[in-house]
Formats: sequence, C-alpha cells, structure tokens
Amino acid sequence: MERVFEVLSEPNRRRILDVLRRGERPVGDLVDRLGVSQPTVSKHLRTLREAGLVESRSEAQRRLYRLRTEPLRELDAWLEPYRMLWESRLGDLERHLATMDEDRDDGPERPPEGG
Repeated sequence: MERVFEVLSEPNRRRILDVLRRGERPVGDLVDRLGVSQPTVSKHLRTLREAGLVESRSEAQRRLYRLRTEPLRELDAWLEPYRMLWESRLGDLERHLATMDEDRDDGPERPPEGG
C-alpha cells in the first residue's frame, strides 16, 4: 500500500485515474485530456501499471487502459477507521453548534428598537 500512496502523490497520475474512472481509454485520449506529451502520459501509465492501479489491453494498433479497483479497495479499507474518526468529530461539532444555537434562542430578549 505504501507504493500506492507514493504513486498517487503525483497530480497527473491522479488525473489519469480520474479519467479512467469513467471507463477504458486509449493513450491518445489521455494525452488530449491531460494536455501533456504522449511520452509523459506513457511514463505515468507505466508507473500506474507497475503499482497495479491500471491495466492495459491491445486493440489493433491501440493500447487501451482501464482502472483496477483492487488496490483502491485496499486503500479504502485502510482509510475506513480514519473516516469514522473524522465523521465522529464532525458529529461532535454539529451537536456543539446546535447547542450554541439553542443557547442563543433561549437568551435574554432584547428591548425593542427605538424604545
């Protein structure tokens, strides 16, 4: 999983995964969408493939790439306890803010203006 974090630290690789999330794509389409050179995209795809995040297949003269979800599921499973902690903290904050609103609603009445 450490390798996955390392690979995902590069913004263009994350952008490639974002595009592939919508479905299989040829290299040329990724080049157009990312606005970077074909050699650069190919280099990132090789790194993503070595990390197990994408796989490819040949179709005539084209190479098509698609997302592999298994490493992302492992990452998601690792993140789950942290997500639960974050949600718990947000729940605590929401309850605190609701208490503050109640205290404000129950506060002393203000005298009417002009009066």
